[in-house]
Amino acid sequence: MSEREAALALEDGSVYVGQPFGADLDADGEVVFNTAMTGYQEICTDASYRGQLVVLTHPQIGNYGVSESAQEAERPWLAALLVRELAERPNHWDSQGSLDIYLRRWGVPGLQGIDTRSLTRRLRSRGALRAVLRQSGTGGFRSGQLAGLAAEAARVTPLSEKALVAEVSRRGHSDEQGLEAGPRVLVVDYGYKANIVRSLRARGARVEIVGWDLGADAILAAEPDAVVLSNGPGDPAQLREAVETARRLIASELPIMGICLGHQILGQAAGATTRRLPFGHHGGNHPVQELATGRVAITSQNHEFEVEAGPALEAGGFDVSHLSLNDGSVEGLRHRELPVFSVQFHPEGCPGPRDSQPQFDRLFQLIQARADTHG
Repeated sequence: MSEREAALALEDGSVYVGQPFGADLDADGEVVFNTAMTGYQEICTDASYRGQLVVLTHPQIGNYGVSESAQEAERPWLAALLVRELAERPNHWDSQGSLDIYLRRWGVPGLQGIDTRSLTRRLRSRGALRAVLRQSGTGGFRSGQLAGLAAEAARVTPLSEKALVAEVSRRGHSDEQGLEAGPRVLVVDYGYKANIVRSLRARGARVEIVGWDLGADAILAAEPDAVVLSNGPGDPAQLREAVETARRLIASELPIMGICLGHQILGQAAGATTRRLPFGHHGGNHPVQELATGRVAITSQNHEFEVEAGPALEAGGFDVSHLSLNDGSVEGLRHRELPVFSVQFHPEGCPGPRDSQPQFDRLFQLIQARADTHG
């Protein structure tokens, strides 16, 4: 075991000391926990985790290494990875290296050997906490070095005050994915996951990815057959331009699908408010019920905020379509007349179940219905 140590200090004064891995760097942010048993590379490359230190509740991480096929983005986006035990010798037919070396290459620090169960229980009772991760250097921490770290954690900028989407989206970028002759779907990139694009292309779409700040005029001038508002990090209340763009897109009567942050943006565009959940939803085992059919799906989720149901949402023409069976929070919206809907969960999975892939089928049904109506 290395003589070096690393310490995670939370704003409530608690400190967890363990062994570092990955990059030999410090990190600041908010700590959240994820209950998925697999999919750690997909979690690392999910841009929705920008600015967050992620603790994985499964006791051993890294068993099957890393692979290019598991990437949801070109790079990891999380601030740091916190685990109970890191597998030293991964073994899998598709493995191209270890998680340790992968994070080191991309400049992401990790911490192992801590009581992740205790940390998770703390986050469940107190909510996401600001934190700092600090490296000791050779020989470990000396007496008194840890005392001031909690004060550092309390000075970390809250997630709700950071412009995170601008950090992960390809600003003003346009990228055509594929040359198929199918419907043209424009994905607004707030930090999109690659499997959203794969899911659209698997249904025959020509997918164009554009920056988060592209306005409604430019989107409508491109004459897409549908628009997908992607997932992404941070507080939707920070994205006033995106909300106004979504409001104008709704009025255009184009088929629109919102996913995760895109769902929250649609909710705000409809007149609803969003609020922060006590400790967020992060994992691949969240049960969600579709109200119209009573069907329950086990979903993959990664979000800190929810859309609030109420008269404002109803006045905007939207109904709540899905609810969480864990805490009753809103998990989906559907416009009563227009071809517009959204889900708070991740229908593309990766990691997690694929029970909700039919949500993409619904988008293509709306595209076809509009084509039949408009010729």
